Amino acid sequence: MKISIVGGGSWGTAICYLISKKYKPIFYIRDKEVCETLAKTGENKKYLPGTFIENANFTNSLEDIKDSDIIILATPSSSFKEMLSKINKYTKKETIIASLAKGFEEETHKRLSEVAKEYTSNPFVVVSGPSHAEEVGKDIPTAIVASSADLEAMNKAQEVFSSPVFRVYTNPDLIGVEIGGALKNIIALAAGMSDGLGYGDNTKAALMTRGMYEMSKLGLKLGANPHTFNGLSGMGDLIVTCTSMHSRNRRCGILIGEGHSIEESVKEVGQVVEGIKTTKAAYLLSKDYNVEMPIVKILYEVLYNNLDPREAVESLMTRKHKEEIEEVFFE
Repeated sequence: MKISIVGGGSWGTAICYLISKKYKPIFYIRDKEVCETLAKTGENKKYLPGTFIENANFTNSLEDIKDSDIIILATPSSSFKEMLSKINKYTKKETIIASLAKGFEEETHKRLSEVAKEYTSNPFVVVSGPSHAEEVGKDIPTAIVASSADLEAMNKAQEVFSSPVFRVYTNPDLIGVEIGGALKNIIALAAGMSDGLGYGDNTKAALMTRGMYEMSKLGLKLGANPHTFNGLSGMGDLIVTCTSMHSRNRRCGILIGEGHSIEESVKEVGQVVEGIKTTKAAYLLSKDYNVEMPIVKILYEVLYNNLDPREAVESLMTRKHKEEIEEVFFE
């Protein structure tokens, strides 16, 4: 089986390491210097130092992925459409495209599986869940979920990704899996800001719990199965992203809470912080679908209208009194 991985960041590197234990994948890295270092040493010193890949073919040419049985896209949501259009001419009809990205298309706020439909008729699978690259690259036990409208492709992805330290479940609720994977980055930003402001566990627990509620509300409105948000791509990913220093979104939020500008914070993190653009997309979606999402709304004001984070917290805490669970969950 020919398996190709496209995207030489930390997550693409970790997945290549994982896959290389069973197969000999093609690993496409756009950065020529990173590619050359990997070819010489097996280590991505720039994005995932300490993880060594011994069984892969490293390349700087997309032509090498031609006629793959599975292409794993490990690129950020911001470059998803561009990369999908580039790989199209190298796929065969039955090639499975598995995406690791978590987010929305910036211009249209579409889920990435919706974007994929516009560019390819190939089977499309989303792989999501609580999975830091730093831990996957050290063989630390991890569980994730594969989701697709194509059940055969979903099951094939489960087979390919699974290992004794990487357990893969399947869930056909593509909407719920994508919404959970995208929106948890917003809540992680907020949780990080809470840490940066010096607040405690009580505050973070409130943000995570109410954040999950907002994720579920929007997901339900878009047609998701509510049970998905209790699973790996929902609660699981939310927990790991809000509590770990491996989380780019949490680290960025901490820096913003400490008083750094958004630009300074992103630069310090050094990699893509998906939650910033996702916050804008979720805010606009909440308006389009008339879903009340106070954490998303207030974080949008912090990120895009320069609201002070402390004022944002006060605004959330002094909102009109409400019941904890709305009737929408009982309909």
